[in-house]
Amino acid sequence: MKIEIIILITCVAVLFLALSALAISYVCYRITFMRKTWGPIDPHDGLDSKGIKPYRDEAIRLISELSAIPCEEIRIKSRDGLALYGRYYKGDEGAPLEIQMHGYRSSPIRDFSGGTLASLKKGRNLLVVDQRAHGHSEGKTITFGIKERYDCLDWINYATERFGKDISIIIVGLSMGAATVLMAGGLPLPDSVACIVADCPYSSPREIIMRVAHHLGYPPRLAFPFIRLGGILFGGFDATAASPLLAAPEIKVPTVLIHGEADDFVPSAMSEKIYESLGTKKRRLVTFAGAGHGVSFLSDNEKYKRTVDPFVEEALRIHKNKNHGDTL
Repeated sequence: MKIEIIILITCVAVLFLALSALAISYVCYRITFMRKTWGPIDPHDGLDSKGIKPYRDEAIRLISELSAIPCEEIRIKSRDGLALYGRYYKGDEGAPLEIQMHGYRSSPIRDFSGGTLASLKKGRNLLVVDQRAHGHSEGKTITFGIKERYDCLDWINYATERFGKDISIIIVGLSMGAATVLMAGGLPLPDSVACIVADCPYSSPREIIMRVAHHLGYPPRLAFPFIRLGGILFGGFDATAASPLLAAPEIKVPTVLIHGEADDFVPSAMSEKIYESLGTKKRRLVTFAGAGHGVSFLSDNEKYKRTVDPFVEEALRIHKNKNHGDTL
């Protein structure tokens, strides 16, 4: 009789622990990966945060200016059946196309208002997308670039099919969007992709999640297994399945990394690690003194134009003339 009681108590204890782990994992999933809002995100949200507050007035002006420019609304299907939304801004005929991927729980009009306007003034065409589980795009789970990298590739394929294989495409990302374009760069890319611009990327989902957990006061090594389990059980993905650092050796197109030296959210050391691992022969890392997370363009626009723009223009020139004997 005692043995049966011990077995029963053990089974109850195991079941309790399993249910507790399941409940904790679900809470972790909701906090970390689940979509926060449905429908458009207010582009002014977050402008009072420490890093961007010094540039708040300029950001509001840029957002207002971009919001007034007409665009074509586009929807495509992701490979797992989600409707993805983007806005196409037409530039000069035959000009390069930028595909822009925004950051975690943000919006493209906030993250790229200045960059989009600058690119339009250069005559470029722009495809500015809402990442899955953001804005007008479907999906309830943000996967830190794991599934978004394939969405990026789907947008590239859409653009190549629509505008022709001779188009030159620049894939641009900020924060999680930067991680997304780098992970997409590790996949087999169409020849239409000319270069990658990655602004303040994290080196891996695991590292950034553990860093944020630490800042929130949770023990990272204890919290991450539950967060990862929540992603697997409720989001259908593994947060360790891919990373910019793992993708970097496979990237073959010219790549420029941008990072603020005062970024206390995604430290610039993460870009340095990615830079050292890049497989492309043509690469560059540009850091901005005093710049916080995602504000390098706003903090020193003149330096941005002196350093980042020439790299991209050279990559575009080589891409355009790749059949004329130019090499990387």
